[in-house]
Amino acid sequence: MKYLKGERVVHPGMPAWGIGEVLEESSEDHVRIFFVGTGEKKLSLKHVMPVRVSGNEAAHPILDNLRISKSASGIRYQSLPESIQIFLAQFPGGFRGERFARHERDYKDKANRQASDLLGKEPFDALLAAGDHAEVVRRALKLINATNLVYPGEKISLRDGLKSEAGRSLFSLALHGLLHGDDSFEGRFSGFAKVLDGIGAGKWTTATYFPFFLRPDQYMFVKPTITQFAAELCGFELNYTPQLNWRTYHSVLGFSRYLFDALEELEPRDMIDVQSFMWCIAPGTYADGE
Repeated sequence: MKYLKGERVVHPGMPAWGIGEVLEESSEDHVRIFFVGTGEKKLSLKHVMPVRVSGNEAAHPILDNLRISKSASGIRYQSLPESIQIFLAQFPGGFRGERFARHERDYKDKANRQASDLLGKEPFDALLAAGDHAEVVRRALKLINATNLVYPGEKISLRDGLKSEAGRSLFSLALHGLLHGDDSFEGRFSGFAKVLDGIGAGKWTTATYFPFFLRPDQYMFVKPTITQFAAELCGFELNYTPQLNWRTYHSVLGFSRYLFDALEELEPRDMIDVQSFMWCIAPGTYADGE
């Protein structure tokens, strides 16, 4: 029996491996399959015949966005149960524990409250109506300085790009559009990214910081290395490039939503919890702190 690239299958004797995707057309003797529960396997067709599945039974976010290329980082695939155990070893109480609150959650909750106070729709509308772009910038810089998620050099680049009135005006309008506009989020994000590029501050951390803290129920903060490491661990293709672009951020949002749903047993509240989970499971990162 031949198996074709892209077919979805399950191993009849290993249900814990979950759904798999055939990575290349099989030979007469072997087939390479990526299983969501264990990663890539080369199976002997003399000993096992994977069972094809289709429809809802074959659906899985990882396989729909499967990353199969090898990266220079050398990160191996890690199943989600493995990642959860690594996370719980650091935070035995999970997302609701005291240690997680102290190290990961409390200061981000504080920044979330500040975001609403400083750049919520009502105060932001009033500032734009008054043409007070300088105050918008002051508040944006205050918010970005409220945590250490953005690198100091990137904070300086943003501050330097906002020294002129023209820069402050463009930034204020684009930031308001990003956070409170009525157009598609794709258009709003792309418009804000274009302004950041224009003032020399086009970094992923800066572009995603404000929506993450104002609407953590919907949007994810992107720290490139950490986000890529977490996605590689899960075999999820982010379509990442250093240049700000919607395709990458759309992939990040899809990956974040997958994790949020898959971590249901830990009861994540929002993307703040998911972002912390990414940080904690990425190899060698948590010990350095945020």
